[in-house]
Order: sequence, then structure tokens, then C-alpha cells
Amino acid sequence: MDPQVAAHRLTEIALLLEVRGENPFKTRAFVHAARTIGELEQDDIAPLVRSKEIAKLPGIGSTTMAVLADLVETGDSSYLDALRETTPKGLIEMMRVPGLGPTRIHKIHENGISTVEELEAAARDGRLAKISGFGPKTADKILRGIITFRETSGQVMHTVARPEARRLQRALGRVAGIDRVEIAGAVRRVAEVVGDLDFVAGCGGDVAQLARGLTKVPGVEKVEAGDDGAVVLRLINGLRARLHCVPDVAFPVALWRVTGPEEHYAAVVDRLRAKGFSLRDDRLVDPKGKVVRDADEEVIYRSAGLEPIPLELRENRGEVEAAETGSLPDLIEQGDLRGVLHCHSEYSDGSKTIAEMAEAARERGWSYLGISDHSQFASYAGGLTRDAVLKQHDEIDALNEKLKGFRVLKGIEADILADGTVDFAADDLLDRFDYVIGSIHSRFGMGEKEMTERVLKAMSDPRLTIVGHPTGRLLLRREPFAVDMNAMMEMAAEQGIALELNCDPNRLDLDWRWVQEALKKGVTIEIGPDAHSPSEFGFVDFGMLIARKGWLEKSDVLNAGTADDVLRFARARREGKPNRKAKRGA
Repeated sequence: MDPQVAAHRLTEIALLLEVRGENPFKTRAFVHAARTIGELEQDDIAPLVRSKEIAKLPGIGSTTMAVLADLVETGDSSYLDALRETTPKGLIEMMRVPGLGPTRIHKIHENGISTVEELEAAARDGRLAKISGFGPKTADKILRGIITFRETSGQVMHTVARPEARRLQRALGRVAGIDRVEIAGAVRRVAEVVGDLDFVAGCGGDVAQLARGLTKVPGVEKVEAGDDGAVVLRLINGLRARLHCVPDVAFPVALWRVTGPEEHYAAVVDRLRAKGFSLRDDRLVDPKGKVVRDADEEVIYRSAGLEPIPLELRENRGEVEAAETGSLPDLIEQGDLRGVLHCHSEYSDGSKTIAEMAEAARERGWSYLGISDHSQFASYAGGLTRDAVLKQHDEIDALNEKLKGFRVLKGIEADILADGTVDFAADDLLDRFDYVIGSIHSRFGMGEKEMTERVLKAMSDPRLTIVGHPTGRLLLRREPFAVDMNAMMEMAAEQGIALELNCDPNRLDLDWRWVQEALKKGVTIEIGPDAHSPSEFGFVDFGMLIARKGWLEKSDVLNAGTADDVLRFARARREGKPNRKAKRGA
């Protein structure tokens, strides 16, 4: 059992308990347990659960232990299933409305509102604003959240879809008549936002028996036929899964086809036809009309005259043409980062000391860690005063004297203020940092002209090294702010400023599509976890897959270099001799 999957299940239980207004101590117990499990570094918690060693960890009580045991033995939780079944579906749907948390949902329900439709009506006619603790501004925010919810209905973040897909894969593998099953579709392609969960199954035996087995899969509410012959599973958590059943001999080609997307599939099929090949019933047929035995994805691409295309690149954004000419990127690998720069400590809104963060970073195999706590303007996040900065720098100096083979760099995440000034710019404090990340945390609603001027003015400060989460988006919750991205990227390339790929799963900002465009302009990318605790260093693992999706190579990434490389990059910018890299394709 993957600890992240288990933590996700425990969190879902906590949310449902809170929505229902149940004992807050019980809710907090599941929250604490989820945090504890999520911070475990093991790939599989089953041995810890079966030996009961996991019960010795903080936050793991008898109730949470029972849920973990159920997850390990069955792949699901009967307790969670019962909560889903007995919680009004309208309340579960409300949990996906941006701006609505479980406490507010419970209060809304207490006032006789049970569905999103009823909530929208109450927000529009003034009833919602009259509920104690809400008011007109909150009602308007919730109404905007409902609009966003409708626009993104049926979509979830990858970090939600992937654990659910893994759970369902295990459950489907136990159904009679299914010999093997693999995750396909958007989850397999590493899409940051996912609609349907797609699976390919090698199916044999009695179709009626298979159908009966699917209705008994935990979490499945309804089984129905899809338009393309797939079996559609509607899940009680609101997601929809599509099961593509094929004979075992057709499994490899079907897996490639269902991984998609359709545009990529069609482009490859065109090239197969040009070479005399064809696809028939998920089998590759050669120019002589014979079925190619053992045809897998690599054979398909080679038969089409293409280099094999990595999963992350299959988006019909030039990858087929690049594979045709032998110019696919040498994609960055998980082990290529030498350190990370966007991290917070207990000096601002982080939860651990600098020493604890450094030790955890070293355990991951990194050779340096940049501490970039919030600047003074970010009072809501414990922003550092001048005195706090000087104290922190003394602590880092003392720590570096003790560390061997590892280095802590002095950074700051300085707010880009509404007028484009970088926080701390008024005194010499910015000059004391090894590097400066400039980020926008306020006034997101500016028009494009005003926001672009704000960002470009901040980028004109030679002490700014990196633009953090450059578009300010929160996936499925907040749209990117209006800014001329081409202007931002051109200035970043010209001035030797790195743009961040923020790996927080709620952000993944820059969007990988913009990363691909940034490379064409010669922009350097910094990959940052935005970690507030050692467990959040793990954000980099998925962030690196998104980096690959953006066509990033090791040489494109600032922190794939050494600590000295980072310092040279920042120094060159300050001295007016910015590092300029070659444009991709130039």
C-alpha cells in the first residue's frame, strides 16, 4: 500500500466527517494520521501495518489503525465507503467547489441547503449572505467558485486521480475474467488535471460474469456501456472510469491507443500508413498483411519511422515531428537535480528548522538547499523582518561551518508589490542574499497591461534571480492572473532570470505548455518544491514528470547545476552580465 494513497484515503475520511459535523476530535485524529502516513518514506506501508509497528507512530490510534489494516488487506476502506454512501451526494459535490471547506459546507447544510443548485440559488437571491459568518463578499466568492466548478466539472488534479486509479486498478485485477489491467489515458500521460480514469484490461471468459464482478468493485455506483465499446464505471466519489476490455494478444497496442490522446494517435497512424503498416482490432499489421507478433509501443513507433516517444511528451505538440527527425529532447531525469532553492523554514511559515530541512535534503541525495522564507510584506505567512533575516543568516553561516559536503544557501521569497517594487528593495538587504525569488501573492485581479508592467518592473531589479510561480494559478481553483507571458519570457531570457516550475501539486506553475515555449526563447527554468516541511520535498517527484512534459533537459534547469553554478547565475545577473542560453531549436 502506497503511503500517499493511504494518506489520501484518511484525508477524505476527515473531510467527510467534518462535512457531517461529527466529533471534531475524531476528525482531527484522521487529519493527524494522514499527515503522519504522508510523511513516511517507505514505498509500501503493508509490512508496518501487518506488524502493527505503525501504531507506534504519532497520530495512529485504534480507529485509524483499523482503516489502515482494511486498506492494506482489501485495497479500500469499508468505513470510507460507508461514509460516502450515507453522506448526501450534494454535500460531496460541494467539496469540489473552490472556496468551500467542510466547516462551511456543514453550516450551509444546517441552513437547509443540500445541493450545488440550491447553493447557487441561495447565493444569487441573498439567502447565503444572511447566514451567520458569511456575508455578501463570501457569498459572491462562493458563487464565483460554483462557476469555476461547473467549468471544470468532472476534472480532478493528478494527485487525486492517480491514487484513485491505483486503487481501482488493484480492485479490477481481482475481478473474475480480467487477466491483467493497466492504467492508461491522461493519468498515464502525466496530465496535471484529469477527467475520466482510463484502463485497459486483458479480458477473457464469460462477459456476463465480468459485468457482475464489476458491479461489486468497491466504490463503483453504476456500470454502463460507453459509446466506443468501453465499460463505464461511475464511482461514488463522482469520478468516472472507462474500462477498455481487449483480448490479451491485443493488450499492448490497445494500451498505446488508449493512452492517447487522439491527435497523437492519429499522427502516428498516418505515418504507419505511409510505411505500409496498418492497425486492425488493436493489432499491428505489416505491409504484407501479416500481424506483427509481440508488437508493443516501441515496435509501433519504429514501424512508423519514429523514435520511441516518452509518455510525458504524447500531446501532439511537435513530438511526432521531432521523433521523425531524431530530435526528441534528452529529457531530464529524477536524479538530475543537485539541490532545491524554493523552501521555507520555521522562520516564516515552514514547520521545521533550517537544520532539519538541510538534513532531510541531504538524505534525498541533494548537495545543497536554498532557504527562501517569505519577506516582511507577507505578514500572513510570518514574513521576515530585517532583524530576523540577519539572525537567519548568522544561523546559516554557523550551520555551514558544521556541514560537510553540503551547503545551505541564503535565499528569500520576496513579494512583488503592487507597484512592481521587490520587497526589501528600499535598503541593502536584498544584496545580502545569495539569490532572490520574486513572487506575487496579492492583487491578482489587475488587468493584463497593469500586471505585465508590475512584473517587468520587478524583473528589472538586478537582484531578482527567479520569478516564483509566475502566473499565480491554483489548479481548478484560481485562474492564472492576466499577464503578457511572451513579454515575461523574453525579458527573462534577455536578463538571465530563471522562471520557476513550482512543484506544489496545487500550482505546477509554470504550466508545462509555457515551459515548452520558454525553452524556444532561451529561458532558464528553476524547479522548486515550495516545501514547507521535509515531506513536501516529495513534490519534486511529480514536478519532475511535469518538467519532462515541458521538454526540459538537464541543461535547461538552474538547480541541475551545483551550488556554485547557482551563485554564478545570480552574480552575473547583478553585475549586468546575464547568462543567456541558446534557444531550443535555434
